[in-house]
Amino acid sequence: MSAFYEFEEVDTFTTGAIGEPGARVFYLQARAGKQRVAVKCEKQQVSAIVQYLQRVLNDLPPPEDRPIDAALELAGPVEQVFVLGPIGLGYDRSSDRLIVQLEEIGAYDDEGNELEGGDGHIRLYVTRGQAASFCEHAERVVAAGRPDCQWCARPIDPDGHACPRMN
Repeated sequence: MSAFYEFEEVDTFTTGAIGEPGARVFYLQARAGKQRVAVKCEKQQVSAIVQYLQRVLNDLPPPEDRPIDAALELAGPVEQVFVLGPIGLGYDRSSDRLIVQLEEIGAYDDEGNELEGGDGHIRLYVTRGQAASFCEHAERVVAAGRPDCQWCARPIDPDGHACPRMN
């Protein structure tokens, strides 16, 4: 069963992580009225979305209004509709909204043929203020995890890690 959602206006577009550093599960979540969808994702995917949105926002006038920080917390219970695969990002000048398109990852065999999945799809249109707030919040969420090793850039567990550059 595939999931398809399109939100021309969202009340909130946010990210969050559940669990302890080193075992956190990241989610992207959109809410519009009483409808709420969440997608499980990787920390690197959140960071990539932030980088793109920041580049686009740098070329646009600063946002006039922004959601309050409390609105950016994940609303529970978090029930994922799919696991994130490809991400599409853009800007629609006519509506002055940033477009965030999230697609489900599919399963593939050894030859690269798709076996299942890949049909889930969420398209969001977010304001400049929502995008700017998402970026600031997402950077805090990502930074709250394990610190990266200065030599190999891999995360350091509380009990250390085996750094390939230092061994």
